[in-house]
Amino acid sequence: MSESHTRLDVLRWAASLGAVTAPALALRDVLSLASARATLAAAVRRGDLARFRPLAGHPALHTLTARGARRAGIGSGAGCRVSPANAPHLIACALAAAGLQRCYPDRRVVGERELRHLERLYGIALASAELAAGVDKLPHTPDLVLLAPRPDVELPVAVEVELTLKAPRRLEAICSAWARCRQVAGVLYVASDEARRGVQRAIERAGAGDRVAVLSLDALPVAPPA
Repeated sequence: MSESHTRLDVLRWAASLGAVTAPALALRDVLSLASARATLAAAVRRGDLARFRPLAGHPALHTLTARGARRAGIGSGAGCRVSPANAPHLIACALAAAGLQRCYPDRRVVGERELRHLERLYGIALASAELAAGVDKLPHTPDLVLLAPRPDVELPVAVEVELTLKAPRRLEAICSAWARCRQVAGVLYVASDEARRGVQRAIERAGAGDRVAVLSLDALPVAPPA
């Protein structure tokens, strides 16, 4: 892959996930951490990515700028807001996406932002579930999606990244929605130790065990050391 294609690939990956980190890029592309940091730093210098580090002791997050979006050919307004509140989840999603891509190289892992774009583009729910709320149906979009090599014959797999436990009733409602959803082949919860037991209880209460599985975040491949 040429350097220009590599640059565009990183920008499109950032657009898909919202934000990426050097450890996640290193894991996805089998790079040293120093090489991944250099790649992202060069994109920041070019004005294609913006760098944020709201949490000391945690990796910096890199988001697409309007210039980067134009360079990648995906329009403008694709940036992602980063704050101390959402930074842990963004970091975990980037690392989970990279780890899953390594585990399933035949599939393409996309983020919630790209999924929403595709669903707007095609006007159908590709990998979202419907939450029951009275007489209305509210869409629920997963954090990540594993797209099949042939989406015309194989359904995608939805992935939820759970770091902290949601309210039990809310989590059970989401698991129930996934149990009913026929737009996906199944759902994988990638959960922290803190959240895993609660997710498993919600799956059992929702009767979703044949559609929803839980995987420890620690079970995914890890980023290279600094």
